[in-house]
Amino acid sequence: MEEQTNTENGHSTSLRDKVVMAIKQVYDPEIPVDIYDLGLIYEITVYPVNNIYVLMTLTSPNCPSAEFIPSEVKDKIQQIQGVNNVEVEVTFDPPYSQDMMSEAAKLELGFL
Repeated sequence: MEEQTNTENGHSTSLRDKVVMAIKQVYDPEIPVDIYDLGLIYEITVYPVNNIYVLMTLTSPNCPSAEFIPSEVKDKIQQIQGVNNVEVEVTFDPPYSQDMMSEAAKLELGFL
């Protein structure tokens, strides 16, 4: 069962929501949009005792930030209070395409 955290306005923020907020702080240095809105995150799983698994991709296999982005994702998630283990796996299946971007990202980058 996922731990819920109460906020001042009575709404609760799940650990998964906190993970998404942390990931939204990570940007591809070549694109002014966070990696979540770019569609680079394929899966976020919160396991018991607050272990986090993230399956993600990069814009291309030879992305110059290939080592930097996954480690920054892991660092941001590990900063969330209560998180234990964080595993970030990078995959290129399915390959990334611009169709995976959120509407906000497409708008920001002039695709809409």
